Amino acid sequence: MPHTREPAGTAAGRVPVVAVTGHLGAGKTSLVNHLLRTPGARLGVVVNDFGALNVDAALVTGQVDEAAAISGGCVCCLPDAGGLDDALGRLAHPRLRLDAIVVEASGVAEPAALARLIRFSGVARVRPGGVVDVIDAPNHFTTIDSGDDVPARYATASLVVIGKTDLLPASERASTIARIAGRVRSRNPRAHLTTARAGAIDPALVFDVADRDDPIDELPLARITREAHHGPGHHAHEHARSASVPLRAPVSPSALVDLLEHPPRGAYRLKGRVRVQGAGRDHGYLVDVVGWSIHVSALPSPPEIGELVAIGVDLSRVK
Repeated sequence: MPHTREPAGTAAGRVPVVAVTGHLGAGKTSLVNHLLRTPGARLGVVVNDFGALNVDAALVTGQVDEAAAISGGCVCCLPDAGGLDDALGRLAHPRLRLDAIVVEASGVAEPAALARLIRFSGVARVRPGGVVDVIDAPNHFTTIDSGDDVPARYATASLVVIGKTDLLPASERASTIARIAGRVRSRNPRAHLTTARAGAIDPALVFDVADRDDPIDELPLARITREAHHGPGHHAHEHARSASVPLRAPVSPSALVDLLEHPPRGAYRLKGRVRVQGAGRDHGYLVDVVGWSIHVSALPSPPEIGELVAIGVDLSRVK
């Protein structure tokens, strides 16, 4: 089923804002640059000027005009959300027709503070799209997680990317990854974890991917397989899996709420259009779940046949 692109700024067409956080040198910029190379995707990028910024400006200008830079230090330390809202407001303008906006936080930013700024943004055309926390595996336990208490930052992340695992001694690699995963899940059982080299995660975990022809009125989901992708400037990465379920009959409101609040195990994203039973008539809704962030908006009319799509690296483990 084609996923028609709604005009930006409408209830169903709010642009998802994805926060990318992590310690200094963890690999946030590599991940952002990897996402920018996604064929057909139209992305906006918000960066701040705390420290060196290495987002590939050529990739940004080639797709969405220019990156919006926030001055005044760490975005989370601004006296209010004005700087961030100004940047989001410019990038969410309907004329840009963006698929997503990525906010790269400074290395000293608190993920929870940034997530709050995005969640309570005054820009009507945006919505939260998840918090991706990048972990520097070789140095993690001497920087971020060096004490007895589990860091609070884990509680905010919807997707944790464990990077630089190739720099770990082969004899310690599996145990270090397992230790990081255990610490994260002890604070946040719902966090999804994946490993990546040079920030090369599957873009389908973060946003919908347009095809190379980039049609104006459609935004189909990428064809997702388990095959590794090798392309110019890309590192191989494990692709996410997807599972699509057609909804030929209206669903009950309670069943839909239960599914959105408790998505299938292994599903990082859940999205689609549903026809919901009503007292007098059926209603249509666009739903999008990223981690624990739930976004539901009304459609002008219910779909004749609804569809839900689940996406996740570990989706094959769903039973």
